[in-house]
Amino acid sequence: MSSFFQYRRLRREVQEDLARAQEAQRRASTSTSEPKEEKTKEEDAGEDESEKLTMVPGVTVSRLEDGDGSVVFEVGWKENDPSNPLSWTLTEKWMAMLTCCALAIPLTMLTSIEGPVQEAFDAHFGVNAMAGSMTTGIFLIGIGVGSLFSGPFSETFGRNAVYFSTMVVVLLFIMAKALAPNYGAALAFRFLCSVFAASPMTVAGGTIGDIWTPMQLPFGLPLVTFAAYAGPILGPVVSAYTPEIGFEWADWISMIIVGVALVFVLLFQPETYSPVLLEWRAKHLRELTGDNRYQASHASAGSLGTRLLINSYRPFTMIWTEPIILVFSFYLILLYFVLFTFLNGYHYIFTRVYDITTSMTFIIWTAMMPGVFVAMALIPYMYNLTKKAAAKAAAQGQPLQPESSISIWSPIVASGFFGYALVCIFTSAYMYIIFVYLQYAASALGFMTFSRYVISGALSPASVKMYEDLGPHWSLTIVAIVSTIMAPVPFILYKYGHRIRAMSRHAQNKA
Repeated sequence: MSSFFQYRRLRREVQEDLARAQEAQRRASTSTSEPKEEKTKEEDAGEDESEKLTMVPGVTVSRLEDGDGSVVFEVGWKENDPSNPLSWTLTEKWMAMLTCCALAIPLTMLTSIEGPVQEAFDAHFGVNAMAGSMTTGIFLIGIGVGSLFSGPFSETFGRNAVYFSTMVVVLLFIMAKALAPNYGAALAFRFLCSVFAASPMTVAGGTIGDIWTPMQLPFGLPLVTFAAYAGPILGPVVSAYTPEIGFEWADWISMIIVGVALVFVLLFQPETYSPVLLEWRAKHLRELTGDNRYQASHASAGSLGTRLLINSYRPFTMIWTEPIILVFSFYLILLYFVLFTFLNGYHYIFTRVYDITTSMTFIIWTAMMPGVFVAMALIPYMYNLTKKAAAKAAAQGQPLQPESSISIWSPIVASGFFGYALVCIFTSAYMYIIFVYLQYAASALGFMTFSRYVISGALSPASVKMYEDLGPHWSLTIVAIVSTIMAPVPFILYKYGHRIRAMSRHAQNKA
């Protein structure tokens, strides 16, 4: 609904621009009283074309490189255009952020909501704990697979087209899983659900890059990061006591929450992807003027199929063309090993060592939330540091370096506070990638999401076995050793990140 009104508003603005252009052209023609020298038809047509273009704000002349080199009127944004997502008011930007959070919380909640009902699920289908834990592992793998396509599709059709379509399909597969007749069907529907639930992991990062400037990222990004990690923490809390009424109720509750989020997004989420908005503007100009030469650069780059193929191929090319993506992917893979090994230990430690009920064990997950809130409370301080870094860079005549986001979210203090660590590390990593890749942020985040979720999905059942064979002390010691090895990575990137970034082909900020 918000996108529909946005489309109509763009048409009204184009009508106003054309009316002003026609009025200015009329005044210019009536004020010219001196006789003109004779000119050829080509010169006269060229002048008329030039005058026409200068009257329509944001439109420039370009020639097609292919074919006959015919003239195209390339549609862009006019100065301080209120329809340009980067020029939106803070109220509009925060509203877009809230709808991203409304997406992130319920869809990431699906990753862990099955936890409390796992034993009931295993008993119903007659499978052991290792096989039952695959419902979580297969979901993580599905998110990894889906992330490779949700980002590129959003860069072709727009963010909202991906948000709306994937959420509808997610609802259908949640229902299918709840009604699954056997274990294999439940696992298959769980995987398909996760493939389409991957959109907030990647497309939300693109939405953030669409509307926030680099200076505003420290305010906009942490809120979505918080929502993305509040979901997995709150999932087990929501379904903690559902085993008493039937394990299927974890799915029915999920459907209700995702359905409410879908309605909220349909009503309030505007389109933020600038190339798609410019396509709308160009379409209005063609319809109102009858001139088919008005084209957005995004559309003039090729046919829809060609653009989709290029955008879908981009995350795979980033594997060997973007070393900075490989560095962050490896870093986050290790972090996810720590994360899921740590989380899988909750059930073993609290139920077997401390003899606490399964339902109460999953309620204890909320103990991570205070650390998350501490990280959120530090946002104004982090923003002030970013502002000082930007001022210092401007005084030296240089752009703000993406590496400044790494120094802000240092993992030193985070080592003792797990919830704080999640928000700090992922916010810094996502902020860096969005800052570097801008328009291609969704594709860049796609490969990072794919790598860490696929590997995490494979390791998730193994970590349960690790607690059983090694015990909690040695299992968590291994996690601590991996964490210690990871600790210097942000500081290495802070010092040498600009060199790695310069080798990345698709990076928008290489300076």
